[in-house]
Amino acid sequence: MIDQVSKDSRRAENEPNVEEARLRQQAIGVKLRHMFDEIVNEPVPEDFLDILRRADQNKTQGGQG
Repeated sequence: MIDQVSKDSRRAENEPNVEEARLRQQAIGVKLRHMFDEIVNEPVPEDFLDILRRADQNKTQGGQG
């Protein structure tokens, strides 16, 4: 009986910590989604597009270039 009481009291002490951890994880998830959306919507630099175009041309020419 004493063991059950101590387990229940420990569980009650940990519940706010669990809820707090869930809220932190949720906030981190929201922030990560926001950052990902910003990165996905950034324009691709023209230099990088040039590199990709040249790679495509080399591929269609059989890798010669």
